[in-house]
Amino acid sequence: MSKLTQADLIAAIPHCLTSSSLELGTKYTGKVRDTYDLAPELPGNLLLITTDRQSGFDRNLGAIPYKGQVLNRTSLWWFEQTRHIANNHVVAALHANALLARKCRVLPIEFVVRGYLTGSTDTSIWTKYNAGERSFGDLTLPDGMAKNQPLPHAIITPTTKEATHDRPITPAEILAENWLTAAEWEHTSRVALELFAFGQKTAAEHGLILVDTKYEFGVTPEGEILLIDEVHTPDSSRYWIADSYAQRVSEGREPDMIDKEFFRLWFRERCDPYKDAVLPTPPDGLIAELASRYIQLFERITGEAFVPDLRPVDATVQSHLEDLIAIAERARSLQS
Repeated sequence: MSKLTQADLIAAIPHCLTSSSLELGTKYTGKVRDTYDLAPELPGNLLLITTDRQSGFDRNLGAIPYKGQVLNRTSLWWFEQTRHIANNHVVAALHANALLARKCRVLPIEFVVRGYLTGSTDTSIWTKYNAGERSFGDLTLPDGMAKNQPLPHAIITPTTKEATHDRPITPAEILAENWLTAAEWEHTSRVALELFAFGQKTAAEHGLILVDTKYEFGVTPEGEILLIDEVHTPDSSRYWIADSYAQRVSEGREPDMIDKEFFRLWFRERCDPYKDAVLPTPPDGLIAELASRYIQLFERITGEAFVPDLRPVDATVQSHLEDLIAIAERARSLQS
């Protein structure tokens, strides 16, 4: 559906959004998102700017044209589709790269849900299985399984949310080390599995396999647990093309991927991305291909054509926020 060609995507590489600079709130820079705490002007709200920065192996791998817009718009679609399972932090979309969200106390656990024996990172279950591990979540896998096989059922392999390197953690450790309360774990793990089941069903209806993903949750000041961050994006999830999966796996080939896994594999084949101080520079064609796959996923899932939002991010968002602040100030003056 998108009219963007590979040449268009290559031409957009120098113009990737790699940072934001707003004159409001307190800024925190993450791997992909710039987060602004908007207190005191808009207390209880965060601004999330999803940039084009590409992360992997706990480091920056460059920037991908329109990636931030695809992630933000894909998440917004899934947030709306999953409201029957979990309420979320969305307040308003201010730009294709920008989301105004409710401020929450972030639960310090990432809920990684997996449906297949796959992956290339050190924390993936295929890497661990290939090294001899057999117990994952509530599953004990037999010897002799092959990469990319489906698991008997979806499992949660939680990790901690830490500044440098997330580490795998068991449910027992989560409770013993006071990362979550028993009630928080029981609720969030149940919701994560429900979200994944719904995501797999919806993906299948669009000719895709949702292989694995991660969810994050936060708690409002009133105690409500909300779904936050992003949902079923090509950054947080692995997707395969359904109609070619069986044949390619039977032939010992990797599935057709529509996420960033092929980009990670490119680095894996050329370096040790965890240890090498300097990484190889990916060619423009590879960067454009990843951008194209991200856009393809957005269009297949949502049924919408991807049209880039070419408005300047900082100026557009700043203007919207100033309008919201003025409305909030008028409301406060009427109440006083």
